[in-house]
Amino acid sequence: MTSDKTILQVKNLSTHFFTDEGVVKAVDDVSFSLHKGEIMGIVGESGSGKSVTNLSIINLIQSPPGKIVGGEVIYNDEDILKMNEKKLRQIRGAKIAMIFQDPMTSLNPFLRISTQMVETIQLHQKLNRKEARKRAVEMLTMAGIPAAEERINSYPHQFSGGMCQRVMIAMGLSCNPEILIADEPTSALDVTIQAQILDIMKELTQKFGAAVILITHSLGVVAGMCDTIYVMYAGRIVERGFTEDIFERPKHPYTKGLINSVPRLDKLGTERLFSIPGQPPNVIDLPPCCPFFPRCAQAEEICRTRYPEETDYGNGHAASCWVGVK
Repeated sequence: MTSDKTILQVKNLSTHFFTDEGVVKAVDDVSFSLHKGEIMGIVGESGSGKSVTNLSIINLIQSPPGKIVGGEVIYNDEDILKMNEKKLRQIRGAKIAMIFQDPMTSLNPFLRISTQMVETIQLHQKLNRKEARKRAVEMLTMAGIPAAEERINSYPHQFSGGMCQRVMIAMGLSCNPEILIADEPTSALDVTIQAQILDIMKELTQKFGAAVILITHSLGVVAGMCDTIYVMYAGRIVERGFTEDIFERPKHPYTKGLINSVPRLDKLGTERLFSIPGQPPNVIDLPPCCPFFPRCAQAEEICRTRYPEETDYGNGHAASCWVGVK
């Protein structure tokens, strides 16, 4: 259940990568707020800036070539971007946990699952090894790992992709974080396992009262999972709002394209699946215009010369589009 309490505020966040070809503005002036118990979806194509945004939140940008050049990330009235490494270690995993994109490479292949989970729980929960192991087994069981007491002694290669993802979810929630960031948690899994993973994640986060930031390229994934949706394109948020408003009244042509590209059971076999034409732009030294205009069938002259201001449509629904204003 979403509350009115704001637990995370991202203000004007900008993360750039400095390369020989130019400055890559991977995240450009991104702002949003996350409330206690909220499940937020950040949606967009590959390269839109979703993952970099969330790595920036916990200050995990590799430097060089990356650098957080502006903005604030306020958690408990403190700016995470100004914290020293010791303070960051106290927050990562304990207060803000992250499920990385590929579970098969996120887990250390040389260490047993027990070692990886128990050490984390001991560090953040101040439990002895026996208590930490018991906690790890409980979390694996809740995440749907059968015979968790025995399987905890396995190595990652002895699990399937779906099972490794369950381990990552159990590990992420084992220290009762306030915020769980899930980066494409179902991208490498088949459809049946995807549904199971999403159900488990939703059930466990509700059980522990954690807020969730779910990163995905599919609006179909967030439809039944998220309370709010933020659509990203070329490093910026182009539309935001409650899930119902985004699906029922999308304002940005990019959002409409993403929605239309999701297969629908009521139209299966009757028409060709929609595809957004063209490719995402190169975000090196983008011109000051709408970056979507080369792919937009509704583009007008103003779209080619000025970046659109954000228009508020009420109830927290807003979009940056010249055409959507009309």
